[in-house]
Amino acid sequence: MSDRAMQEPTLLLLTALADEPRHGYAIAREVEKISDGRVKMRTGTLYGALERLLGQGLIEVHEEEIVDSRLRRTYALTDAGRQGLAAEAQRIAATAREATRRLRVSGETATA
Repeated sequence: MSDRAMQEPTLLLLTALADEPRHGYAIAREVEKISDGRVKMRTGTLYGALERLLGQGLIEVHEEEIVDSRLRRTYALTDAGRQGLAAEAQRIAATAREATRRLRVSGETATA
């Protein structure tokens, strides 16, 4: 992973896979749930992003099975994906702490 911030779709997809492997439809539902309904991934966008993450080594195909005559892939985080997600979570938390600190300071200054 680079030192750049993750784009939100990448963050959401990796977060959706952090607790257990999931297939595409389940990932899309989980992304919607994590984002409180704000992000709804279209099929083409979802599978394009999954292919990109596979290519980057952040996720892997956990399992493949045939369901209703169609191939269903289940995806899981790789160690690199887990490390990248953890680093991004720490970066976001640090930024949120600083924003909260500055809001408190400015609030105290405004009332003092």
